[in-house]
Amino acid sequence: MFLTKPLSFFIILITGTDGYYASILFQCTYISRDLSDVELICSMSFNKAVQIQFNSTLGKYQGFTEIGVEYAHLWNNNPKTLSDISNLVNVCKHYGEIGYPAIVDKSVKPKIKLRSMKRFGSSSPDVLVCSAYDFYPEQIKVSWLRDGKQMDTNAVSTEELANGNWYYQIHSHLEYTPKSGEKISCMVEHGSFNKPMIIDWDPSISESNRNKIAIGVSGLVLGIIIAAAGLIYYKKKKKQ
Repeated sequence: MFLTKPLSFFIILITGTDGYYASILFQCTYISRDLSDVELICSMSFNKAVQIQFNSTLGKYQGFTEIGVEYAHLWNNNPKTLSDISNLVNVCKHYGEIGYPAIVDKSVKPKIKLRSMKRFGSSSPDVLVCSAYDFYPEQIKVSWLRDGKQMDTNAVSTEELANGNWYYQIHSHLEYTPKSGEKISCMVEHGSFNKPMIIDWDPSISESNRNKIAIGVSGLVLGIIIAAAGLIYYKKKKKQ
C-alpha cells in the first residue's frame, strides 16, 4: 500500500510568560515507504506568527519578519548551526520507522452499501448510490461496472469524508436508466482488500419495497406473538 498524501509527525515546544508565547514546531513529513523523501520543517513562532523556518529540502533558514530575516542570514552563514539542524532529519527517520507501521500499515475494511434513490416526481429508481463507511486509511477508489466493464460517465463521487474518529466514508452516485438483461455493479478498491470488492445491484426489489416487506413481516410476527399470548391467557382463565 502507498500514500497519495504526505504523512506527518509533529513535536511542539511552547514557552510563555505574561501573555507572550514562543513556540517551536518540528514537522517530519513522508510519502514513500522507505522514508527516502523525509522532510524536516522547523518553524519558530512568536504569538502564533512564524518568524523563521528551516526546511531540510532547501537546506537553509528562511525569515518571514524583519528580525527573522536577520537571524536566517546569521544562521545560514554558520556551518555548525546548519549541520546541527540538518542532523535532526535522522530523528524524523527514527520516528518514521516507529510510526509508519503503526499508522500506515494498519487498515480497516470499509462497510459497503448499494442502494437506489428516486428523484422527486419520478416513478423509477434512476440514481444508484454506492457508499463505503468506516474504513482506514482514507485512500480508496469507487467505480461502476456495466456487465463487467468500467463506466466512465454519469457517475459523481464525493471526496473522502472524515468521520472524526480516524475513519472515513465516501459516496458515489450513478445516474442510471434500467435496461433489461444488463448488470450494474459497484467496485471498491482499498488497501485492506486483497482484490477489488464488487457488489452487484439487484433491481428485483427496490429499497422502498424492501422496507415495506420488512415492516409487514415485523407486523406479522408481532401479531402472532399477541395472538399466542392471548390464547395462553384464555386457557389459563378457562382452567380457573
